[in-house]
Amino acid sequence: MYFVTIHCSLCNTSITVCLRTSCFVQEKLKLPFKPLESTQCMHSITSLLFKDQDFVSLTSIFIVSRKAAAPVDPTALPRPSTHTDHRRPSNNTTVKHSPNSWTFNKTLSNLIRKNILRFLDPERDISILKGTLKPGDIIHYVFDRHSTTNISENLYRLLPTVSPMKNQHHRRCAIVGNSGILLNSSCGLEIDSHDFVIRCNLAPVEDYSRDVGRQTNLVTMNPSVVQRAFQDLVSEEWTERFLQRLRSLSGSVLWIPAFMAKGGEERVEWALRLILLHTVDVRTAFPSLRLLHAVRGYWLTNNVHIKRPTTGLLMYTMATRFCEEIHLYGFWPFPLDPHGKPVKYHYYDTLKYEYTSSSSPHTMPLEFRTLSTLHRQGALRLHTGTCDVVQKLQEDLQSK
Repeated sequence: MYFVTIHCSLCNTSITVCLRTSCFVQEKLKLPFKPLESTQCMHSITSLLFKDQDFVSLTSIFIVSRKAAAPVDPTALPRPSTHTDHRRPSNNTTVKHSPNSWTFNKTLSNLIRKNILRFLDPERDISILKGTLKPGDIIHYVFDRHSTTNISENLYRLLPTVSPMKNQHHRRCAIVGNSGILLNSSCGLEIDSHDFVIRCNLAPVEDYSRDVGRQTNLVTMNPSVVQRAFQDLVSEEWTERFLQRLRSLSGSVLWIPAFMAKGGEERVEWALRLILLHTVDVRTAFPSLRLLHAVRGYWLTNNVHIKRPTTGLLMYTMATRFCEEIHLYGFWPFPLDPHGKPVKYHYYDTLKYEYTSSSSPHTMPLEFRTLSTLHRQGALRLHTGTCDVVQKLQEDLQSK
């Protein structure tokens, strides 16, 4: 173990931390060091420890000395309050917005982007690049450091040579979640009117386009999707359905978190083999090994104590890098809508989910309350009702 002193010019704080040479902090120190209670200066610590894709347990950092107390971050989010009825959002959570009640706060949006960049650079971290790894290299899973996988020839062939988001900037972006709140929303045309559309987990659009739109510029695909939505490709029929979904992407970015957790490596390999065999027109991306920890570190500094960021929150955090104005659709982690009517977990299937289960790796209601706060502040727009397509198109024409 050794000591490193970090000085943060942002908040004029010096912190000395005790590290192991691997920069992977898991050792419980026996000396009476004070825990890092408020996660101040976490951006400095993570930027040091995540060099060369090292890892750090954010809860295992101990302060040896602090020379000055950090001032309150003006962009820090207020701590979301807890509530007992998890079927609906709390009364102080924005759940329905009139068309004219939201104004974009460009100053705050730029400030959030600047702060996120202290933790990660989404343009770089959106994917590992060819040249940083080679076939046969051993990778430790992000959430299971004791388990490893090898870089296959197929994965190496599909690694991008440059970031798929290099030099991209878009005025208006839509991030489309998969909540059943989208059903009967008539938001399809509005979603497709954005300059860049991000979707999650290969959610189907063809039969739901009236509510969710069709345009896709980037879509995520957790390995479990191959099993859950395409029956592990057990037959030619399911393999063809999977291929049709991939072909429908037509040059979009396919973002595959291949190194997050053990158990999905075989499904990832099936998908990669099909993409190569059928020369499917997609641009594959595989997130950097530091991304999840860096994103979590950013939100922890803002008193948002998430366990593991959901795909939706990950996409919002990264989108701040290349989107000026961000609109969220299909984000609704409650089984009832604002009127007390049942809401499906996914708009396209019958999957059941306990949003507040202690065994879940996610804290969805907490994330939603955080996003609602950002909506009220004008940093993003959270759409949870039906869409007035005519009025929206008129607003877009007037703003151009």
